[in-house]
Amino acid sequence: MEIRQVTPFFAVADQVVEDDLPALQAKGFKTLICNRPDGEADGQPAAEMLAAKAREHGFDWYWIPISSGNFSQDAVLAFEQAMAATDQPVLAFCRSGTRSITLWALSQATQRPAAVLLEAAARAGYDLSAMVPLLEARFKG
Repeated sequence: MEIRQVTPFFAVADQVVEDDLPALQAKGFKTLICNRPDGEADGQPAAEMLAAKAREHGFDWYWIPISSGNFSQDAVLAFEQAMAATDQPVLAFCRSGTRSITLWALSQATQRPAAVLLEAAARAGYDLSAMVPLLEARFKG
C-alpha cells in the first residue's frame, strides 16, 4: 500500500487490505473511504469484509464504488458528505488511488478553483488535467 498525502487531512492509496489496518491506525487515520467495486480483481478483499475489520479497528468506513471512471453526481455528493461528516484524517483508496483523488477533486470543485485542485493532485503524483472542464463547471467561486 502506497499512501499519497493530498492535504494535511486527506490522503489516497492503492488497495488497502486487512493487514494494513494497524499501520493506518498508527499513522492516525480515522476514516477510510473505499472507491473500489467488489470483484474488480482476483484476490481483492470484499468491501463488506474489509469494512467489518476496519470498524473493529475503530475506523469510520464508507463505500462509494466507482467503476470505469463513472463519477456520477450521486457518488460525488456521497464523497463530499462523507468528508464533511467524518473524523479526519481520511484515507480514500481504490486500485491505484486515481479514482479516489478524482472523486475528491470533484467533491471539492464547488469550493476551490480547478488550478488549486490540480496542484494538490500533482503534488500527490496524479495528473488530473483531463478533468479541468468538469472541475471548472462545478466551481461556484
